[in-house]
Amino acid sequence: MALWKDSAAPTKEAPPPMTPPPPSPVAAEPALKREPEHTMDIAPQAPRRVAPREMKESVVAPEITITGKIVGAGHVRIAGRFEGDVHIQGDLTVEQGAKLTGGVRAESVTIAGEVEGNVESAARVELQATGMINGDIKAGSLTVAPGSRMRGRAEFGFGDEQTTTTPLKMESRHAS
Repeated sequence: MALWKDSAAPTKEAPPPMTPPPPSPVAAEPALKREPEHTMDIAPQAPRRVAPREMKESVVAPEITITGKIVGAGHVRIAGRFEGDVHIQGDLTVEQGAKLTGGVRAESVTIAGEVEGNVESAARVELQATGMINGDIKAGSLTVAPGSRMRGRAEFGFGDEQTTTTPLKMESRHAS
């Protein structure tokens, strides 16, 4: 037993190295069949490829206002207010009652709320009946539902080699 102030504490010996047991004398007899020994292979292996996972969706919930910039890969759903640019490799959804103020670059954009800014380089833009955009749209395809509103220009259906600008003014104000 060592006292806590005793400097000559007993040292532990290193455990003996793991070595296979010596061959048994039974192995020397050729008439007996012996089961093969199982060995563990601990050699490093190349990393396995993992199948790409489905993209996750980030949500800006109702009654939340965020100011900043969203950049990355994944889907984004805005149900509250967002002030800033959204540049994603994925889908953007602006829900009814939500407002996005800023530029948008996404693969697919669905607008049921309000967007104040330009939508650029989208493969598909869908403006739903409750949606409103105040800005320009440049997309591969554009779907506009009856009742939706837009103030700006739209370019759609053309590749990079050919672009035509079509000015659209879909909102009208009647004096009563």
